[in-house]
Amino acid sequence: MIPVLIVLNAGSSSLKFQVYDMFDGAEPRLVWKGLYEGLGAEAHFIVKDTDGAILDEMTWSRGDRIGHEEALMHLVSWLRSHQEGRKLAAIGHRVVHGGEAFTAPALVDDSVIQRLEALVPLAPLHQPHNLEPIRIVRRRLPGMPQVACFDTAFHQTQSDIASLFALPREMRERGVRRYGFHGLSYDYIASVLKDYDPRLAEGRVIVAHLGNGASLCALKEGTSVATTMGFSALDGLPMGTRCGAVDAGVIFFMLREMGLSPDEAEGVLYTKSGLLGVSGLSNDMRVLRSKAAANADAKRAIDLFVYRITREIGSLVAALGGLDGFVFTAGIGENDTATRSEVIAGLAWAGLALDEAANRGGGPRISTGPGPTAWVIPTNEELVIARQTRSVLGATQAKLAS
Repeated sequence: MIPVLIVLNAGSSSLKFQVYDMFDGAEPRLVWKGLYEGLGAEAHFIVKDTDGAILDEMTWSRGDRIGHEEALMHLVSWLRSHQEGRKLAAIGHRVVHGGEAFTAPALVDDSVIQRLEALVPLAPLHQPHNLEPIRIVRRRLPGMPQVACFDTAFHQTQSDIASLFALPREMRERGVRRYGFHGLSYDYIASVLKDYDPRLAEGRVIVAHLGNGASLCALKEGTSVATTMGFSALDGLPMGTRCGAVDAGVIFFMLREMGLSPDEAEGVLYTKSGLLGVSGLSNDMRVLRSKAAANADAKRAIDLFVYRITREIGSLVAALGGLDGFVFTAGIGENDTATRSEVIAGLAWAGLALDEAANRGGGPRISTGPGPTAWVIPTNEELVIARQTRSVLGATQAKLAS
């Protein structure tokens, strides 16, 4: 039997999954990928093969009340009926926040779950949903190995100064520091840079993970030296519904002058700001692009997004001491030609020059001239989780055998 692992990424009403074959010494090989969406309402399941062909699809009525637990057990049942000589061996999970305790992927036990629950206030939009399938598996599939893989762990290479806030020491001692996020995405990009340009993999690179969540990361020789997100996933660039960097005084104004409760203020910053808040229309860049010519607010949201990207790039170039390359990735970065063009135009001072035809074609290299190079590289966070899960399981088995 071929051992397989499931990679899970849970949202509030969704459960994304990928299934990988695990062969000794080989890269995990993707077999199937799919999604449950509309959980808690009219749930929909779809699974595809590696060519994108739909293998199965199902929709439940609102009255069926399909939640994460029912979806996960349906997935396990589906896999058992399509084993084709395979056996489920482990489950890997994306977990947004690992705090200071988790600097590498971790084999899940009750102690790990307890420590991760304590980090919920630092990532309230993500952490509770990331932990739910872990609890479900512990309850419904006892003994199934699970590995938690963290978006924060990749940034542990940053210096103490880079992770420090100018706050009293006792706050730092309680874990108030810059952590950084989207680390699974940056880990993947760092791992494949050599396939695009070996010299770039050893150089100074800024990666732009631009999607509904957005951040930048400065890589030197493939390791993180600075990033735009900090203590929480609110910091840095404006995002789909999140504000990005904001003066802390704005929070006091919301509480004192506007009379918002802490929960209400948090809701504004996480779910009503960013592209949605500025435009008043949508958090979807595709919608804003379609409306921008006739709607000043849509254009303003786009312009702010691009401005903040180019401004933050300047700070990361300073942290790197120069720039050899720039990478676009994630939903907007990989697919929005206009955003790439506007960002590169804002980086003319750094020597970047856009190859218009290559940009329209999606790259991978979209720059021209002798200056720093610009690239479009699709990210693959799920593969990183599969790699890390296999690594942890291998290390655990080796330890037990010794």
